[in-house]
Amino acid sequence: MHDVAGIYGRELSALERSVQLGIAQGRVISVSFPTQLDEEIAGDHELLDRIEAYLSGEPEEFADVTVALTVPTEQRKILEALRTVPYGESVSMKQLLRMTPGDHDPQEELSTVRTALVDNPVPVFIPTHRVSDGPSTLPAEVTTAIRAVEGL
Repeated sequence: MHDVAGIYGRELSALERSVQLGIAQGRVISVSFPTQLDEEIAGDHELLDRIEAYLSGEPEEFADVTVALTVPTEQRKILEALRTVPYGESVSMKQLLRMTPGDHDPQEELSTVRTALVDNPVPVFIPTHRVSDGPSTLPAEVTTAIRAVEGL
């Protein structure tokens, strides 16, 4: 997968939506869930198979998936900490902040946590749906479906 680049997508019957991946130099740079895919988007990629299996109830951490984050450093630290929250578990925004390396002023930093969650370019691979009281990049119905799959 290291030399793979492009936009890949597939209709997902489990969500009545599509999933679309942007990949550059073998790294996932974007994940979205559009209601409809462009006809030009390729539909064959191993990560699409894994996401489909995950949404069908197969436990999946996606820990081996390489992502490329183009977000500010403080947001990156938060998203990297979030990536360590295991399948089927959730954390609050305050817990996520405590998991993030560095010194934090909880009042100021909670806004950074919110921004990081909303700006997360690779939801599912960085599981914003595991933050119980935080916003998500995912559409609400996708968040609900994924939380149900993980029993959250």
